[in-house]
Amino acid sequence: MKVTSLKIPEVKLIEPDVFEDERGFFYESFNQHEFNNAIGQEISFVQDNQSKSKKGVLRGLHYQKSPFSQGKLVRVISGQVFDVAVDIREGSETYGNWVAEVLTGENKKQLWIPEGFAHGFLSLENDTVFSYKVSNYYSSYHEVSINPFLKEFSITWPQLDYLLSDKDLKACDL
Repeated sequence: MKVTSLKIPEVKLIEPDVFEDERGFFYESFNQHEFNNAIGQEISFVQDNQSKSKKGVLRGLHYQKSPFSQGKLVRVISGQVFDVAVDIREGSETYGNWVAEVLTGENKKQLWIPEGFAHGFLSLENDTVFSYKVSNYYSSYHEVSINPFLKEFSITWPQLDYLLSDKDLKACDL
């Protein structure tokens, strides 16, 4: 497994070792011990989530307030997304900065997004299946949606006809 710190160093790009031959491929998508060593802390995941999206679906930016803050380990099973993490930690040197990666079923890359970050993704293909592990349980009372088009963030989303949920259309400014 190759782990790379992005321009916000707490966010990690994880590239698993993939073994391919004429039959197909095999890879270990998650190993608790190796993951904890790679990010330098003990994380326990309590819930796995999965979504399926059409091309142009933009989900986020989302986070949960304490005491239900979540770290997320995200990946794409099939299809392709433009995945974004925004630093919303007050007092952080990188507050308001964002990082993005294209995650695909083909490249098998994963992104570790720790607590204190808003997360969102844009589906770049129809029938994109997105999977993520979270470090805390979902709480609708603690969930916050932030407008993904905030000028303060200036996220360079790929240009598509965006499809957003009512919740995300009504998202707040930071």
